[in-house]
Amino acid sequence: MGTQGYIADPAIATALFLSREMRRPLLIEGDAGVGKTEIAKVLARLLDTELIRLQCYEGLDVSTALYEWNYQRQMLRLRMAEDEGKSGEEIEDLIFGRRYLLERPLLRAITRVEGPPVLLIDEIDRADDAFEAFLLEVLSDFQVTIPE
Repeated sequence: MGTQGYIADPAIATALFLSREMRRPLLIEGDAGVGKTEIAKVLARLLDTELIRLQCYEGLDVSTALYEWNYQRQMLRLRMAEDEGKSGEEIEDLIFGRRYLLERPLLRAITRVEGPPVLLIDEIDRADDAFEAFLLEVLSDFQVTIPE
């Protein structure tokens, strides 16, 4: 980390190393201004990977953190499919495909093809209990089911 201009405490360096070796998430907590975000930025540069940031706030819901559907694009495709005489089932298969999915930070982090990113989940204490439980589930298995 020193090559990136960050002098790490031995305990932090060890925790980062073990997290990486074990391929497990690492929770870094502390007061504002102590460098938690900077650790994530430096780690992403050091690993030459993407830094994906999820900013938590009161009322944050699963769809905002995980995915949304590209509604406008779906509507255009729906109209085209209707004009082509497609059945309802064919249309549903068309408009609920991956190409109409807008990936938000969590989905982008777990589906990234180029290798694991550094996922910074900031201000998690502001999220409600239901979202925290969902987050725990996603981070424990690194997978999620999209119900549509």
